[in-house]
Amino acid sequence: MSEKFDCIVVGAGPAGISCAYELAKGGANVLLLERGEYPGSKNVMGGVLYRKMMEDIIPEFYKEAPLERPVVEQRFMMMDKESAVTFGYKGMEWSKEPYNNFTVLRAKFDQWFADKAVEQGAVLVNETVVLECIVENGKVVGVRTDRPNGDVYADVVVLADGVNSLLAQSLGFHKEYKPDEVALATMEVLKLDKKIIEDRFNLEENQGCTIELFGDATKGILGTGFLYTNKDSLSIGVGTLLSGLIKHKIKPYELLEYVKNHPMIRPYIQGSEPQEYLAHLIPEGGFKSMGKIVGDGVIVIGDASQLVNAIHREGSNLAMTSGRMAAETILLAKEAGDFSESMLDLYRTRLMSGFVGQDMQKYKDATHHFDKFPHYFDEYIPMLNKAASQMFTVDGSSKWDKQKKIWKDIGSGKDKMKLARDMYRAWKVIK
Repeated sequence: MSEKFDCIVVGAGPAGISCAYELAKGGANVLLLERGEYPGSKNVMGGVLYRKMMEDIIPEFYKEAPLERPVVEQRFMMMDKESAVTFGYKGMEWSKEPYNNFTVLRAKFDQWFADKAVEQGAVLVNETVVLECIVENGKVVGVRTDRPNGDVYADVVVLADGVNSLLAQSLGFHKEYKPDEVALATMEVLKLDKKIIEDRFNLEENQGCTIELFGDATKGILGTGFLYTNKDSLSIGVGTLLSGLIKHKIKPYELLEYVKNHPMIRPYIQGSEPQEYLAHLIPEGGFKSMGKIVGDGVIVIGDASQLVNAIHREGSNLAMTSGRMAAETILLAKEAGDFSESMLDLYRTRLMSGFVGQDMQKYKDATHHFDKFPHYFDEYIPMLNKAASQMFTVDGSSKWDKQKKIWKDIGSGKDKMKLARDMYRAWKVIK
C-alpha cells in the first residue's frame, strides 16, 4: 500500500468499478478500495441494469455476466388500499439481443464486474475504510485508510463512496444532506420457484418483468415501491424520503411489510421464502443538491455526486457513465501531466453536456415539487382508483351517469380548478 498510484478509486460500486476498469484498460496504475467484504456486499439497488451504459464499457457483457432476466415488460401500479390502476408496456423486441435492461442481484454482478477490472490490471483491496483524503497545498494527493501504515498516494483520487460521501463533504464539496434530499430504500430478496415466477407474471423462460408501485405502497409518502423478477427469486422493496418517514413516524421495515401484505402484491409473492434483507440510502436531491464534483487532484462520481434520476428510477446507468467519463478525463490528464482542477473539469463539462446532465436538469424540480404537494399520492391516486371502479362496475347505470358522478365527486368548481392546476404543475416539472 506504500506504492504511489496513478489513481485511487474509493468505492467498488457501479461508478467506482467502471472508472477503475477504464483506467486500467487505458494503462493506468489504479487502486480500487472497497469497505465491504467484497464488491456488492454493501450495495443495494432495486435491481435493474441498463444494457447501453454497461455495454459502452464492456461490449456484449450480457453474454457472460451473472444477470437474472432480460426485462420484457415494465408495469406501473397506482395503488389504493384495496385497488390498483395498472398500465405498462411489454415488447418482444426486448427479449432479443442486445436487450434493453436486465434484473440483477448486486452481490453477484458487482463481484463479476470488479473481477473484470482486476483482469485489466486494477488492484482491488476489500475491507478497507478510507478515513480521509490527504491534502497538501490545497491538492488531494492520496487517502488515509484504517489499515496499519495505510496512507496511499496517487495523482488523482476518485470518490465513489456513495450518497453519504463524508470524504467529499470533508473537502467542502457539499453540505450535509437534509432528510428531504435522501431516500431510504429497504429491500428483500424472496426465494421462489422459477416456473411459479413465470406463471404468475405471464413470462416465458428467460423473460423478466418489473412493477413500479405508487401511492398506497408508500402510504402517501413521496417514494416508490418495486417488485422485480429474478431467475428463481423476487426483489421487493420500497424507498421513501427520510423526511416522510420522520414526519409520519414510520419505520422502514414496517413499510416493507405493509407492501408485502398489500392485497395487490400478496398473490405475487405467496409461498416465497425470505433470503436476504438490505437497506441503503439513495440520493434524491437531484440537480439542485449537486455540489462541487471536481477539485485539484480529485473527482466525485455516481451517488456521491447525487447522480440519480428518481423519476425514471435510474441510478446505476448514470453512475457507470460518470465513472467512464471520469476515467477518460484522468487518462487525458495523465498524458498531459496536469491533474489540476482546470484540467479535470473536462469531466464535469462532458458529464453535464451529455444525457446525464441533461436529464438531471430536466427533472431538477420534480422531487421538491412532489414532496411539497403530497396530495398527488394521498388524494389523486385514490381518486383515480375510485373513478376506475365506478366506470368499470356494471350496475345498471349509464356510462353518462357514471361520468357525471365522477365529475361531481371531484368536488366544487374550486376543487376542479385546483386539480387542473396541479396536473399542469406536475406536467411542467416532468415534461
